[in-house]
Formats: sequence, C-alpha cells, structure tokens
Amino acid sequence: MQLQIRLLGCVELRVDGKVIASGTAKRRAVLAALAVEANRAVSLPRLAEMIWAASPPASAVANLRSYAGGLRRTLGGRLIAHRNAYELRLAPHELDVAEFHRLADEGRALLAAADPAGAVTSLTAALAQWRGPSGEGMPRGTALDNRWASLDEQRLQVFEELVEARLTVGEHGRLPPELRGHLADHPLRERAWGQLMLALYRCGDASAALAVYQDARAVLGDQLGIEPGEELVALHRAVLDRASGLGFIPIPAPVAAGSASLSPARAGAGVVSPAGPTGGAIWAAPRELPADPVTFVGREREITEVVTALRAGGPAAVIANGGFGSGKTALAIRAAHVVAAEFPDGQVFVDLGKRTSATPGGLLARVLRSLGVAPAEVPEDTDERAGRFRSLIAGRRLLLVVDGVTRTAQVRPLLPAGPGPALIVVGQRRLGGLDDVRQVTLPPLAAVDARDLLEALVGRARLAGDPAATGELVRLCAGSVLVLRIVGARLAARPAMSVETLVGQLADGRERLDLLDYEDLSVRRSIDTMAAALRAEDEMVGPLLALLGGAPDAPLQPERVARQLGISSARLRRTLDDLTDAHLVYLEEPEGYRLPAFVRECAAELATAPTVATCPHDRSAGRPVSRLTDHRDPSGPGRSAPMEIVRRA
Repeated sequence: MQLQIRLLGCVELRVDGKVIASGTAKRRAVLAALAVEANRAVSLPRLAEMIWAASPPASAVANLRSYAGGLRRTLGGRLIAHRNAYELRLAPHELDVAEFHRLADEGRALLAAADPAGAVTSLTAALAQWRGPSGEGMPRGTALDNRWASLDEQRLQVFEELVEARLTVGEHGRLPPELRGHLADHPLRERAWGQLMLALYRCGDASAALAVYQDARAVLGDQLGIEPGEELVALHRAVLDRASGLGFIPIPAPVAAGSASLSPARAGAGVVSPAGPTGGAIWAAPRELPADPVTFVGREREITEVVTALRAGGPAAVIANGGFGSGKTALAIRAAHVVAAEFPDGQVFVDLGKRTSATPGGLLARVLRSLGVAPAEVPEDTDERAGRFRSLIAGRRLLLVVDGVTRTAQVRPLLPAGPGPALIVVGQRRLGGLDDVRQVTLPPLAAVDARDLLEALVGRARLAGDPAATGELVRLCAGSVLVLRIVGARLAARPAMSVETLVGQLADGRERLDLLDYEDLSVRRSIDTMAAALRAEDEMVGPLLALLGGAPDAPLQPERVARQLGISSARLRRTLDDLTDAHLVYLEEPEGYRLPAFVRECAAELATAPTVATCPHDRSAGRPVSRLTDHRDPSGPGRSAPMEIVRRA
C-alpha cells in the first residue's frame, strides 16, 4: 500500500495515488494529530487536547476509539493501538511535512556550500509541498495551534531563503512583485523588507529602494512601536552611499509574460509585475476571493475533483453545478483557496447573480478592470475585449471564479486558451457545449455531513440533547446546504428554542417557506432567481411551474400536460429539459417528472395565489412577490413579459 498524508494545506489522505475521503471533520483531525506526531505514541488525553478546542466531552475516549477504528480500516497496520494511546507509523516520504523539511535542509546546505543554483531548485521544491496554510480546515484553539503556527513560520523562512538564493544567481528583476506580495501579507518581516530594497537597488532603482526603507520604518513603528533593526539600517546607509558591495546591476529586460512565478505567497492587491505582451501594460494582481467558508463540511470528493482539474497540465476549467442551495459557491470558494497560492498572478471573483448586466461583454469588461486595464482603455467591441483578455493572461498563473452563470455564452470567452490561467464556473444550471471542461455536480449533502454542518452552526451539545428531533431536522433539510444554514442560523439566534419546536414548525407546510427566509438567506429567492433566468429564455417555464404547483406531489405526465397547456409534446419536453438542467424538476423513471423538495412548495404557492400584475414589491401589502410565472405580452405575438404573483398571506 502506497500511503501519502498531506498536512501543508487541507488535510488529505492518499492511498495508491487516490484521495481517500477520511470521514467527518473530527476523524480528519485525528488523522492530522497522529500524522504530526508520526512514529510516536500519542496518549488519548493528549489526542483529545489536539482535537477539541474546548474541554473534551465526557464521551471523548469513546469517540476517539471510534474515529481511530474508522481510520484503521483505511490505514491497516500503520495505525497501532497501544494501551490508552495510538501511533501512526509513516516513512519520511509519506508525509509532506517530512518531505518539506528534507528539501528545505538540503537547500540550506547548498546555499551554505556556495551553490545558489542548486539551492533554488531544492527550496522551490520544498515550497511546492504547500497547498495553503498548514492544517487548513482543522479546528483552531486546540493543542495543535502551535504546530500549525510553527510550520507556517517555517514556510515564510524558506521563502525568504529562496529569495536570498535567487538574488545570488541574479534573478533580482523578477523578485520585487513577489516580495511586495509577501510583505502585503506579512508586513513585519524585516528580512523581506531588506531583500526588496536590495532587489530594487540591483535593478538600478535606488530611489525606490530608499522609499521601501521608509515604508518598512513606518510599518514597524505603527504596529510594533520600534525602529528597524541594525541590518536594515545598515542596508539603508549602504544604498544612500551607493556602496559597490551591494552589486549595482542595470535593470534587465522585462520578464516574458509566460515565465512562471516562484512565489508561494498570496500577494496583496495592487502588486504589479513586468510588462506583458500587451504593449507595456502594467499587470495588476487582484486578490478578490471571498473569505474561505469557516463552516464548510463534507464534499471531499467534489473538492478533490475541482482541485485536481485546476492542477492538471494545460488549460484548466471546471464547472460546478447542482440544485438550489447545494453549496456550489462555497465549494468553488473553498477549492479556490486551496490552490490560491499556486496562482500568484491573481484571483478574480465575479458574482453574476448580483450584477444587472451578465452579458459576455459586460463580464469581460469587469475582468479586464480587475486586471488593471483602465475603464477608458476597455475596448467597446466584445470580440476585441476577448482578444485583449487572452493576450493579457497568456502564460499567467491567474485564477478566475465566476458565480451565478446561467448560460454557456457568458463564460465562453473566459476559457483558458493555453497553460497558466484557470477558470472555475459556478453554474445555476447544467452548462454544456464547452470542450475539455470538467463538470462537477453536487448531490444533496449526506446526512452525516448535514449533521456536522448543523453542529458547526449550533453547537454539538444543543443537538445531542434531542437526537431524535435532530435526525428529523436533518431529514427535513433534504441535503440542502442553504436550508441547513438557515435553520442553523435560526437555532443559533434563539438559544431557548428547542430543536423539536423548529422541527414542528418546518413540518407544517404552510409555514415552511416563511421559516426558510432569514436575513440574507432565502429559499424562495434562490428558487425565484433560477426560474427567472429560465423564464427570460423560455416563456413556457412560468405556466408549466404554476401548473405543476396544482398537484406538487404527483408525477408529471408530459402528454397530458402538453394538452392542458395547448402545446406540442416536443415543445413541452424542451421546457422540461430546461427545468431539469436547472434542477427545478427531475425525472423519476418510469413514473414521470417530479418537483424536488422546497420547489414543490414554491410551485404550490403559485397554483393558489391570485394573479395580479404589480411592481416587484407590493408596497401596499408589504409582501414580496414571486417571479416564477409569466404571461403573454399583448403587444405582440410570441413575446412575453414578466407577471408577478402576490404571495398568499
């Protein structure tokens, strides 16, 4: 059995080259804790301190034995049970932390032996072991915190040792953008400030080097109340004196746009790199990813699929799709954070669901502005924008994430044309017609993961007090991440409410959609958004959903429904295909089409609500309105206009 455990990023277990789902978050934490202490017995009390942030529960020992039993089924004889302790036996090459240390020590030895070129190779390989912050996704506030902090500190040191080696071999022209990014994230690293000064001076820009010293002095004074150390002061004096020992070298030719960056750090916004093939344009390195979801659980297989596709050689593009509220956006953001350090030229995030214009041209203009193109310089023509975009990103390690996509045409111009850039698309529906694109579909969240998500939102003790009601709550949520987050938020905001009380309210279909509307989270709004996108392209979507709402639990028989709507069976099947692609209906052979959970409640509302045209919000009644249906526009045949439905009280 070939085993590999990776801790330098999201915790990952591989057996014979395949990623193995290691179960619940607690089981992954046990794996990480034993791997950190590889080849040493870890007592159960010590293991508990490494798993639970607060005081371990009374069932800690039983839980640990259960987690270890689950891991043993995968690890076999590698996991040794001692009396009140466990030991994970690993060879050095089987743990990325050990491999990182080996390569880092090798690089330091080569640097000390006056072999900087060899040191660059080894230190670069050491940093390549990293995929994100160490122990990413593991519980914080545990006894492992110091281990993770130590590893992250070592990563920073190795990065700066690599910079030293690259300065020695004359790569100073490529270093300023990477060092500025490093310092944007870690502004108190005096060594890096000095390296940036030296790189700029060797590029022939002494004034910029002196300005960097003033920046360093201001940061250290503001944040620590101290002056720069002796080494930085001495370097500042040497730059003022134009000291020959600093190795003044005229600025080299610009680095080619396709050159790979060696920086493992996530740079800050506004970092610039050498001019690319666009004729002297300044490259902006945006950092637009939203925060990594703290309460993300499960989806190990899907995350692995997305990350693997992004790390594959050549152009990389992934489409994540799934039913409403399946957690598509959270999955895309989590995967983007996993690989962000591997895309040092920037990460762009666009949410089309929050934009008034989601045309291909509008999206290209938005992305070009993120990459530093002045608004006045964005071409008017969509094809010209696409060409400018492709020229600008050629060879760049740039990651784009586009959320809320409803049509293939919106993102076709963003598909990478060559190695370097990568694209993640979050589709509101299945998107076809794109070549060489990995499709990742999210099924409903598994029950065990749904419970873990509720625990993260509400607290384990709250749910453990009523396991039967908790099980029923998980069932009612039907694997929808959105619904789980809403009910979790409601319970967290109302400590006195029992799980059983909320279950009773949700079981009453008359209140369900109102209960599933909380702050900025809304089941109605999520379904309405998907339906509105379909309605804009197919005028039969609204009437069909309203008709289905009359008998929401019954399967749809296409021939009968086609006669009711006065259309052909072929025309009806086209609309059904659109609704199926958007996960608003599903085909259950051989009975027919059915409405998924929660969609049937929205459709049932439509079937019983009075149909009156009104504005998007009925201010007189104070109620939101639905855009699920439409009606014919009398202004012309074949044209349709929105028809809003006032919801029944």
